[in-house]
Amino acid sequence: MLSRARTRTVIAALAFTLACGISTTTRAASEQDPGSANELVRAAVANEVAASNDPIKHLFRSRKQTPQGSQTRLYVETREAMAGMTIAYNDKPLPPEQMQAEENRLAGLVGSSEQLTRKHSHEKENAEHTLMIVKALPDAFLYQYDGEENGSSEIGGKGRLVRLKFRPDPNYKPPSHVEQVLLGMAGVIVIDPVARRIAKIDGTLFKEVSFGWGILGHLNKDGHFLVEQKEIGNNCWDVSRMSLDFTGKILMFKSLAIKTDETFSDFRRIPNDTTFAQGVEMLKAEEVNLAQNQRLGTNKPEISRSNSQR
Repeated sequence: MLSRARTRTVIAALAFTLACGISTTTRAASEQDPGSANELVRAAVANEVAASNDPIKHLFRSRKQTPQGSQTRLYVETREAMAGMTIAYNDKPLPPEQMQAEENRLAGLVGSSEQLTRKHSHEKENAEHTLMIVKALPDAFLYQYDGEENGSSEIGGKGRLVRLKFRPDPNYKPPSHVEQVLLGMAGVIVIDPVARRIAKIDGTLFKEVSFGWGILGHLNKDGHFLVEQKEIGNNCWDVSRMSLDFTGKILMFKSLAIKTDETFSDFRRIPNDTTFAQGVEMLKAEEVNLAQNQRLGTNKPEISRSNSQR
């Protein structure tokens, strides 16, 4: 879910300690004791942080829907940075010239250590900001038991999931601009009580909030975000859906409008030491494989390709 640092052993030990202190039968305790609900969140967050240090890497697909249309991409995690290739717009494959432009762009990254270093630094900064938000969840909110629901192929694991309502803790003081967005947010978090993993966070801004991820601005009331996770095999979890709907201002002058709904699927494990150059070759091979499958009539319906295209 997050960037993988090299403090896995220490954080995993913390997660194990927290998990051992919580019964797997969370319903009664959470229903009667808000502290139990908070500790369940704390254990799940510790496991999310631990997972961020996992070296396991995957090849996967995404489809992002916006008011302007849809974009389908292939991604591969590598030891240097994430490699991504657009393969379709509005569920129609790229024509040969656009596909070649994608390959040229990736070749430029492979051939430029400076660009690749900048890309790595940008991804690391974003991951650190995300990690700051995740780490703040146990302290930023008050939690209340709100029932249970079944896991599915798209959310969580195979068992029952615990649903908790959350609202800001009035005593919470954000340590930086990054966490300030949490002051105006309320919603629901869904947790797998056995795996101690976050299956869903569904939050809405009930007031205008300031933010600062290297820039200053604000997000308007009624902004909404949804993040869903699922088990993708071998006890690995990853984001399966992310929906964002926000408006606001950047630097108090430039308007901000974000409305996207992105799904992630077809996760396949790859070698942990995959280089960026190797990852690019995997993307190209996967794109060719999808094209061949389409010609044989075996490709998934969300990506179609005419016989005249590559």
